[in-house]
Amino acid sequence: MTDAFYGILIPFLGTSLGAASVFFLKKSLGDYIQRALTGFAAGVMVAASIWSLLIPAMDQSEALGKLAFFPAVVGFWMGILFLLLLDHVIPHLHRNSQQAEGPHSQLQRTTMMVLAVTLHNIPEGMAVGVVYAGYLSGTAQITAAGALALSLGIAIQNFPEGAIISMPLRAEGMSKGRAFWDGVLSGVVEPILAASVIVPALPYLLSFAAGAMLYVVVEELIPEMSQGEHSDIGTVLFAVGFSLMMVLDVALG
Repeated sequence: MTDAFYGILIPFLGTSLGAASVFFLKKSLGDYIQRALTGFAAGVMVAASIWSLLIPAMDQSEALGKLAFFPAVVGFWMGILFLLLLDHVIPHLHRNSQQAEGPHSQLQRTTMMVLAVTLHNIPEGMAVGVVYAGYLSGTAQITAAGALALSLGIAIQNFPEGAIISMPLRAEGMSKGRAFWDGVLSGVVEPILAASVIVPALPYLLSFAAGAMLYVVVEELIPEMSQGEHSDIGTVLFAVGFSLMMVLDVALG
């Protein structure tokens, strides 16, 4: 149980450490670096969705025979539709965007930027929570090492995410302390969600988290990493992130 508690907090630590970069970096991250970091995060999330979530979901449904795909497909689409709904009901503002998404709101620009990153962290929190719930159940064919691999992968890609949210907030005129705490708070949703999973529906929940993560990748991260000139850096770092997460999952799982 202690291992699971610390494992669930690892991604949150990654976000917090990234947000702390506001104290030792004088300038906001350049577009080139931000595209690289965004591509890396996208690669990690895609690999985690496949190896840590969708494949285990189908493995746990093998008793259904040729219909073993059914829980994974249903959960996947539920995750997609859930994030689509949140995208339309929560006001938020993506990086490098002048037009807020969701319903009209009087919220400050910086607040909506934090909400955008928080939306991004929701599926990651689901993923880590569901995997650790499966590990604690003892019947889901999920090992402690496999759960740790997912936590480490999410934490690694959360580090640049923390920087990507805190540095622009600082550039908007916010104090270093406030920018740091807003970056940290954007990741709080992960351990909160991780504590609220239901084990019996594990195959559906694993694929639900995968669908939500892939929605974020396709709707947000890939467009961001492809903006401007020299967008190939985002593609290269996508491959690096994908490879790293694949190695972690297979080597530790």
